[in-house]
Amino acid sequence: MTKKLNTDYALITGATSGIGYELCHLFASDDYNLVLVARSEERLQQVAEEIGIQYGVQVYILAKDLFKSTAAKEIYDELKQKGITVTALVNDAGQGEYGYFANTDLERELDIIQLNVISVVALTKYFLKDMIIKNEGRILNVASLVSDYPSPLLAVYAGTKAFVLSFSQALSNELKDTNITVTALQPGVTDTDFFFKAGEQNTVGYQEAELAEPYDVARDGYKAMKKGKKKIVSGGKNKMKTFVSKLMPDMKLAASMRRNNEPADMIKKTESNHEASKKEREMIQAAPDTYKGRDLASVGSEHRSMGGKP
Repeated sequence: MTKKLNTDYALITGATSGIGYELCHLFASDDYNLVLVARSEERLQQVAEEIGIQYGVQVYILAKDLFKSTAAKEIYDELKQKGITVTALVNDAGQGEYGYFANTDLERELDIIQLNVISVVALTKYFLKDMIIKNEGRILNVASLVSDYPSPLLAVYAGTKAFVLSFSQALSNELKDTNITVTALQPGVTDTDFFFKAGEQNTVGYQEAELAEPYDVARDGYKAMKKGKKKIVSGGKNKMKTFVSKLMPDMKLAASMRRNNEPADMIKKTESNHEASKKEREMIQAAPDTYKGRDLASVGSEHRSMGGKP
């Protein structure tokens, strides 16, 4: 039994954990039908069943690996074949890689660029064209607080998120005379599994930060998207950080972020407390090949050295 019988759907990548998972609930609570995209079909089925029972909306799952260059087109083609119309697109899936750029793995970082940038561009291109035909649609791209400043030891990730923010704002301007909106969400440090996937969990920035709740971040992004805002920095403290960062010289800002990303003296946080993120982490550890990314079983023991640092 479903409450919605139309074919309008929200497509959400990274739907099985963290902010993406909470966005699924927010869209479903507004009676959106959903297309959920993540790598694990088993985990997708769990989330789809949970949401279907709780909200009574239609949920279509697609187990796709957005590290692959063909994934975005495969998603678009399958949904067109099924007659599913996407009126809201959420590009949430993203990963990072911690360490000195000279020492980090190139293939891993090229995968991250594929996931964080190329897949976002491709999915937006495919579905935006259909939105333009109908002159209706919403796009929510998850950027980051570090979109606004350099982040040593997380250089590629920060660079990709700077792209996401700039890309989103440019599209927002291009579409200003239409009924299509593009919103960039900029979370700060959030209680998700991102830091463990990136190998960044032992840093000052993660260990000493007051972590935002994924639901609160998702809610901020969702509300901003519905209002058609161009961007939203989630959290009052993060808004202040963004304001202050604009007043600092680039080199001082980079030095501050360098200290933030260096190893912490004390390790207090060893896993995310977010239930959906914990479940996904457990599945990755049990079957890392399913995820074809970082083997989280080994994270925590890895340190990349350059001058005795990470």
